[in-house]
Amino acid sequence: MNSLFHLAFNVTNLDQTRQFYGGVLGCQEGRSTATWVDFDFFGHQLSMHLGEPFKTAATGHVGEHLVPMPHFGLVLALPDWQALAQRLQAAQIDFILEPQIRFAGQPGEQWTMFFCDPFGNPIEIKGFAALDAVYAT
Repeated sequence: MNSLFHLAFNVTNLDQTRQFYGGVLGCQEGRSTATWVDFDFFGHQLSMHLGEPFKTAATGHVGEHLVPMPHFGLVLALPDWQALAQRLQAAQIDFILEPQIRFAGQPGEQWTMFFCDPFGNPIEIKGFAALDAVYAT
C-alpha cells in the first residue's frame, strides 16, 4: 500500500510559514486560503492553519537529551538527510539537538536533528543509510 501522511497544525503567521517551510526547508507550496496553507513536506501533506500552536514540553528522552513532546518529523535516506542538515546549518537554524549520529554500529543506527519552526512546533528529522533499518531491533 502506498499512502501519504497528512498533518494539520496551527501557526500564527502564514508569511513566516511560507518563508520557513518553503524557503528554508525547500517544500513546495500547495493550495491556500487566507487562513491556511498546504505544503508538500518531502512527499507528505502539511496543512498549517492560523491559530494557537500546540503546547510542548521537553519530556522526550533521546539518548542523554530531553526533546519536546509532542513533535513530528520525517525519515530520509542518509544523503537527503545530509543535504537537509547542511541547508539548515547554512540558514543558521537554532537546533534543539544538533545533527548527529545515534546508535552507531547498532541495529537502528540513525542520524538525527531536532529544531522548531518559527512558531515553536518541534520537528525531528532522521536519516538512515538503509530505510529498511528504520524498525531494526
